[in-house]
Amino acid sequence: MVSRLLSVLVGGALLGALAGPALATGPADVTVRVEGAAATLVPRTAVRTDTTAINKDGNPAHACSGTGAAGALEKATGGNWSGPWFDGLGYAVNTIRGETHAFPAPEYFSLWINHRSASEGVCGTTTELQQGDDVLFFVDRCVADPVTFLCTNPPVLPLGLSTPRRVTPGVPFTVSVVEYAADGTASPVSGATVTGGDAPAATTGAGSAAVTASAAGPFSLRATKDNRAPSASEAACATSGADGQCGTAVPADAPVPCASNGRDGRCGSTDKEAPAATITGIREQQRFTRAKAPRRIAATIASDPSGLQVVKLRLTRRVGPRCTYYSARSERFRRAPCGVTRSPWSAIGDREQVDYLLPEKLPRGRYVLDVNAVDKAHNRDDARRRGGNRIVFHVR
Repeated sequence: MVSRLLSVLVGGALLGALAGPALATGPADVTVRVEGAAATLVPRTAVRTDTTAINKDGNPAHACSGTGAAGALEKATGGNWSGPWFDGLGYAVNTIRGETHAFPAPEYFSLWINHRSASEGVCGTTTELQQGDDVLFFVDRCVADPVTFLCTNPPVLPLGLSTPRRVTPGVPFTVSVVEYAADGTASPVSGATVTGGDAPAATTGAGSAAVTASAAGPFSLRATKDNRAPSASEAACATSGADGQCGTAVPADAPVPCASNGRDGRCGSTDKEAPAATITGIREQQRFTRAKAPRRIAATIASDPSGLQVVKLRLTRRVGPRCTYYSARSERFRRAPCGVTRSPWSAIGDREQVDYLLPEKLPRGRYVLDVNAVDKAHNRDDARRRGGNRIVFHVR
């Protein structure tokens, strides 16, 4: 708990004497990942550190070792991070790729190395890196007691996900989810959600979940839970062992396989299934402050044999008895009768990767976001799936 508070106080220059000059260990191959408050800012990225000093404010005296955590972050973000310098401490990381968490706000970027909470900042001697180190930044929170200055809320802890690298299509397999304590101790997590298979799966008290991947080929899994930093996306691959997937070979005399359920437009069948839309970047029942309200709407549309004709969104807002909907044509909210289905849809394109930028951050209210995809066979993704093509969220 004390270390969490100290991490926050880095932004207030109260740790000036904790860290001495960093002792460079030499270049190393490491990985870096950054999780923001609502989205991944830097996916797990392999970088090689070097001895180039890191200077973020132009003062020659303000330099960190390029072979430490600061150097790794510099490589992974292309230099897109910033923070003030404190003598004896180095740079405090306040902003990464446009997302800012700075003292005196309770949220801050926490630094972990090899699943352990770092005892110093990015310029510290203990955050010098060696071959194979894993560096993670994520948003923690500390609501400090005004008398003791200790954190009164539980910490945000990072999740880890273990999955078989090769599985059989359509056959359930077991994954495990743990959370890491500050000292690196791993404990099974119940109630975590694992996505990336055929359907989201929840972990049991033993931290395990049964996942199925019906389609052959590579895929990735990820674990999330409230008040936890999500796991990295872990790669896996589904193969029968002789289908050309996952590095396997297809027998020379084997016919090219064709899989179809008879109504999906594949293998000569008639396409009677709509392309499924999945909203990303905003979680079901997620709550935002006005300052951190979302502005970007993102979704993924499943590939469809008939081709994608149009993607539509419907964003409705309710504040007390007043209801409005967002019009993409006028780029503003308009009055509408309450009830989601009484508001019109807005066409926003025909791409499988949806990335729609609202003109400004959303104001206070309860929102229902729907995404609908229509293929060229006129199949519509009309069935509403909470946590899939429908997300309910709040801005306070």
